[in-house]
Amino acid sequence: MTRGSMENVEVFTSEGKGRGLKATKEFWAADVVFAERAYSAVVFDSLVNFVCHTCFKRQEKLHRCGQCKFAHYCDRTCQKDAWLNHKNECSAIKRYGKVPNENIRLAARIMWRVEREGTGLTEGCLVSVDDLQNHVEHFGEEEQKELRVDVDTFLQYWPPQSQQFSMQYISHIFGVINCNGFTLSDQRGLQAVGVGIFPNLGLVNHDCWPNCTVIFNNGKIELRALGKISEGEELTVSYIDFLHLSEERRQQLRKQYYFDCSCEHCQKGLKDDLFQAVKEDPKPSPEVVKETVQLSKDTLEKIDKARSEGLYHEVVKLCRECLGKQEPVFADTNLYVLRLLSIVSEVLSYLQAFEEASHYARRMVDGYMKLYHPNNAQLGMAVMRAGLTNWHAGHIEVGHGMICKAYAILLVTHGPSHPITKDLEAMRVQTEMELRMFRQNEFMYHKMREAALNNQPMQVMAEPSNEPAPALFHKKQ
Repeated sequence: MTRGSMENVEVFTSEGKGRGLKATKEFWAADVVFAERAYSAVVFDSLVNFVCHTCFKRQEKLHRCGQCKFAHYCDRTCQKDAWLNHKNECSAIKRYGKVPNENIRLAARIMWRVEREGTGLTEGCLVSVDDLQNHVEHFGEEEQKELRVDVDTFLQYWPPQSQQFSMQYISHIFGVINCNGFTLSDQRGLQAVGVGIFPNLGLVNHDCWPNCTVIFNNGKIELRALGKISEGEELTVSYIDFLHLSEERRQQLRKQYYFDCSCEHCQKGLKDDLFQAVKEDPKPSPEVVKETVQLSKDTLEKIDKARSEGLYHEVVKLCRECLGKQEPVFADTNLYVLRLLSIVSEVLSYLQAFEEASHYARRMVDGYMKLYHPNNAQLGMAVMRAGLTNWHAGHIEVGHGMICKAYAILLVTHGPSHPITKDLEAMRVQTEMELRMFRQNEFMYHKMREAALNNQPMQVMAEPSNEPAPALFHKKQ
């Protein structure tokens, strides 16, 4: 496996896309093309007391900065490492009398770094913050209004003794954050905890079926190859989840990133037929399909409401009813079916109804396998959850098979040192041992399993959240 460095890539002009990055050597699946630490990064407003402001790990007990009472750290080491970036912030918060939002905090951290190091290229960067895209000229009325509010707040927060920047430059930095902000996840990759600017990553263009993925691991991002990449080939990542119709993906990219996607999957509408697939025999009429689409949309809205109120049994009831009505109409790769299968399997697992959850989870994985890139990180995480659900339900062979499949995907997308991959490796070893025991003596296996589960608290699935999985790039809502 290759450990990446910036010598492995070079900036070039990508046809129809502006700047891009291309490989200067050949890569294979799981190779790290390059790794990069954040130029600047901050913890989300909602998590400032629960996540270390240096390493972004979630911790039960954090030490608080004695001066501003705002910054939190794992220990003295993290606090010491943070001081260069926190020093100005610390006195600015005390002077301002309150803590501004994450956008203002990130903009200020970027500008304090510019003040310290100048605007040129910093070590290991192929592009300066000044040269990153800001797309301010494409902002709609609402975004312009938000920008003005952010700039006004920033000017009140920014200390008079610090270097003074022009309104145009401040707007540029907010624009850069808006379209280049990368979501930082906690150490297990399961929760979005902050946002950072990674200039080199900002040069990697989008493709709906990319050849690379990005993962945040141990304080830095890694750009990882998903398959063979030839020397001279452009490096791409997907800015959004693939599981949407091509026209919906294009609209989302236009709205959030201000460009028209011209990738092969969008131009040819690849997989759109599977996303909207209906039963073949007997084939439902267009009227029935239209009615079932509307019913599915209405049900998803009701589910969102019930989930936000914690009414999980109601969510299950709504899913069961709607899946029953979809059954004679939609095929198993239809996006409406998959959205319900994903929700119902997660909620039933949380309610510890593993037997029923396991059947839905299996159907979901079968559908996902036909749609996602074989080395897609979200596919890997979904297969892992389905494997756990099946294992909890006592379907040891299916569960072990899925955990092995998920492990193979995560070795590529996350790498062997990522905490979630290590967790999965431990599960794989455990389920393999159990499977051997199961095959030798099924009766004894069930007896021992029952005793083990009675003696230890059942590993409860995390409470279902209305939050989607952490998106790759952070968009201000």
